[in-house]
Amino acid sequence: MTDAPHGHVLTNAGVWSPDGRRIVYDTRPDAEGAVFDGEHIETVDVETGEVRRLYTSRRGARCGVVTFHPREDRVVFILGPEDPTPDWQYDVAHRQGVLVDGDRPGVAVNLDARDLTPPFTPGALRGGSHVHVFHPGGDWVSFTYDDHLLPSLPRNVGVAVPRPVAVKRDHPRNHDGAYFSVLVTRTVADPRPGSDEIRRAFEEGWIGADGYARPDGTRQRRALAFQGEVTAADGSPLSEVFVADLPDDLTVPSDDGPLAGTETRPPLPPRGVTQRRLTFTADRRYPGIQGPRHWMRGAPDGNAIAFLMRDDLGVAQLWTVSPNGGPPRQVTRDPWGVASAFTWSPDGARIAYAADNSIFTVEVATGESRRVTPRVPGADAPLPLACIFSPDGARIAYLRRVPGPDGTTRHNQVFVARCPDTA
Repeated sequence: MTDAPHGHVLTNAGVWSPDGRRIVYDTRPDAEGAVFDGEHIETVDVETGEVRRLYTSRRGARCGVVTFHPREDRVVFILGPEDPTPDWQYDVAHRQGVLVDGDRPGVAVNLDARDLTPPFTPGALRGGSHVHVFHPGGDWVSFTYDDHLLPSLPRNVGVAVPRPVAVKRDHPRNHDGAYFSVLVTRTVADPRPGSDEIRRAFEEGWIGADGYARPDGTRQRRALAFQGEVTAADGSPLSEVFVADLPDDLTVPSDDGPLAGTETRPPLPPRGVTQRRLTFTADRRYPGIQGPRHWMRGAPDGNAIAFLMRDDLGVAQLWTVSPNGGPPRQVTRDPWGVASAFTWSPDGARIAYAADNSIFTVEVATGESRRVTPRVPGADAPLPLACIFSPDGARIAYLRRVPGPDGTTRHNQVFVARCPDTA
């Protein structure tokens, strides 16, 4: 899809426009996108190859990790500090989410507000947000969060809801936001061994287009699955699958403390948020979530959450677990490990991922895997960053690192594979 002599990085979800015509990416130059120095947000038309620039960072800022709204021509992405200073450079706690509409390229609107001076404003953050993904309904946005005021506070998961937040102007890095932002996870510095307490929460994903069905037949309308780092009984850290069930109103503080926190206490989840552990893998031969970096992904109907875990041979395989709990179910059983993040097809029948230098899909019901692209040499293999189904389920977007005209310099380029089992 692309051939420009610069980097192209896809986020792990939400890169297709709602009509399936365009793919959005950022232009960070290194293969993994680990160096946050991209300057542009662009889309490529998958039918014509036309590249459209949506945003160019300015005043020393950098931008990246972009996703589409599921129904509107709008994107959300990370923006680093404009006019960086020695005490405020790009950092996990010094970034924010911004929105750009397709009909107003170049105009960024702050997603999250920031307030760094007490008393802190409810709905504003005191740190940085990252990997913003819209709920399938298009209203709420999830993100991971790192606190500036309490640097020892571990990473958490947050949610932003449409409601403007205005803050006081007594700090040069304070700013208003179009969304009301809160944390929805609870972490502790030293989790008790063998308990459900977590040190950090990360790599979240929405469960279901309309939540999930509880055992009593009622419906939990919005919930997030995430990785929670617990401490096993032997003192070793491991990641397990957790769920945060969310109330309809995230603006009401709980009795535990203010939403925005204090100078000595972190921000706290709103009233009605419930955090639950789903997996208990300490006794397995290879305990915990393992494999390449990936995000929890809920099936469109909300009945399952997909994640990676090693089988008894040490091979990273796809597994699912119900949001209501119960034993995990192994999906893939291939001799090669899953090598990338992954996504569900819109109908919930398949999951797309990279493995064995190819793009694969697997039928979730049967575990039958199918090679979508030919196996290629390692240097030309799909990158482990992203493997994203189109809205119609017929195509998969992914990245490969391709030599340029000089035959040696490689850049990430966006590719699209058509699924062989679709028209």
